[in-house]
Amino acid sequence: MKKLIYSITPLLKILGFLILGLGLLLLVPLFLCINQFNLKVFLAFIYPSMFSITVGLILIFSIKKSSLSFSQSMIICGLAWIILSMISAAPYIFGIDKSVLNSFFEAVSGYTTTGITMFSGLDHYHPSILIWRSITQWLGGLGIITFFIAVTAKLVDPHYLFGAESHKIKAQRPVPGIVNTVKILWTIYIIFTAIIFVLLVLGGMPVFDSINHSFTALSTGGFSTHDQSIKYYQLSGYSNYRFIEYVLMLGMLMGAINFVVHYQILRGNIKQLWKNFEIKYFWGILISAVLLIITERMLTTGLQTHFYLNKLNFWSSAEQNFREIAFQVISVFTTTGFATEDISSPYFKSTAKILFLGLMFIGGCTGSTGGGVKVFRIAILSKIVKNEFFKILIPRSALNAIYINQEKFESSQIQRLLTIFCLWIFILLAGTIITSLFSNFSPIQSASGMFSAVCNIGPCYIPVDQMSSLHPVIKLTYIMGMIAGRLEIFPLFLIFSSKAWT
Repeated sequence: MKKLIYSITPLLKILGFLILGLGLLLLVPLFLCINQFNLKVFLAFIYPSMFSITVGLILIFSIKKSSLSFSQSMIICGLAWIILSMISAAPYIFGIDKSVLNSFFEAVSGYTTTGITMFSGLDHYHPSILIWRSITQWLGGLGIITFFIAVTAKLVDPHYLFGAESHKIKAQRPVPGIVNTVKILWTIYIIFTAIIFVLLVLGGMPVFDSINHSFTALSTGGFSTHDQSIKYYQLSGYSNYRFIEYVLMLGMLMGAINFVVHYQILRGNIKQLWKNFEIKYFWGILISAVLLIITERMLTTGLQTHFYLNKLNFWSSAEQNFREIAFQVISVFTTTGFATEDISSPYFKSTAKILFLGLMFIGGCTGSTGGGVKVFRIAILSKIVKNEFFKILIPRSALNAIYINQEKFESSQIQRLLTIFCLWIFILLAGTIITSLFSNFSPIQSASGMFSAVCNIGPCYIPVDQMSSLHPVIKLTYIMGMIAGRLEIFPLFLIFSSKAWT
């Protein structure tokens, strides 16, 4: 028992810092929306804020500092995302009268940048609620823990915490030192958010909407201030809706690219944008998917015949089809989830729907805000397959080790990669089966729901108006799936391991 208490003590102190920070953040939406005062919404933020600040201070000042092990750091990550999501759900419960489960689901969907929403009627919500949803996604983009490290130097063993939250694949660093690394990454993140915000305002998007969408585009989260998502601006008669869509495409792509690569580009190494090992695969997959879906649309709608009938109409139609297809491919591939066309609608045919599932699974780059299994792992797996194939054709002694960006990829890393990959497949399969058992959805709908949750993407082939009425077991499964996918499985699993606690 003493050993268990000793191991829990450092966790509680760091959780205290995190809960205190959340308590202060809960006040931000009230300041941003002070001109639209609503007592019910005001109290819905004040009560959890005061609770968090009180609990945080008690934990901080009643527990002494002590060192952390790596397993303890991973447990903190899992617990932090769950506990902070529980507290962050309070404004939805008390401010807009949502159920506890739906509110918790929404908060988890926010922090994990998944974007599956239990809410409808967004156009009529109080601005504080809408901005809070966007803030949770923006914070979750680079990670709650990394944000905490960036704003305080009082953390114990920050390198363990950084490693636990960004442990996905041998985390790269732009400079020596964890704190310096995190500050640089967050500086780039803030600057990029500001750029997207300015461009959206210049495109005619209202300032409040621009703040929200700059937060949720770069974080590849996908929450919008409108039920119709980005399609709203076209349907509402915004003359620059095309420009808005192209700006959001840029924001989503920026979020899905490794931020260390961004740092290198900003330092003048422009070639990293196409010469980096992972980025080459990223562009290749993206362009191939766009071309395949455009080809399918041309073949199924006869778009190519319009050229001979009316050249002007053809080019206008071609631009529209390219923009709508490119937007949705980028949105799904970067795991953002914005929509100008519903991916389950007849607009997208069979090939597109299958490709979307594949893009959901792959996701963005390592070190980005994107979800999914990551382009890097898919690229490594392709090299492993290539090596295995050549073992049949040439002497084993002639084969070289796998090198990535002039660095040897160790066998231990390959083993870890394959382990994560297998666990990912197992979780997707288990979630698909659970969805099928507790619903009347088709097999592809059931699979897409779990793909959406674990790969942190949002859109799926389950009708949006049926999401809030899903069976509670499915909702809990998706909640666990979202957290597992965002933290890449191990931190969440360690919470349920007795050995990890002792």
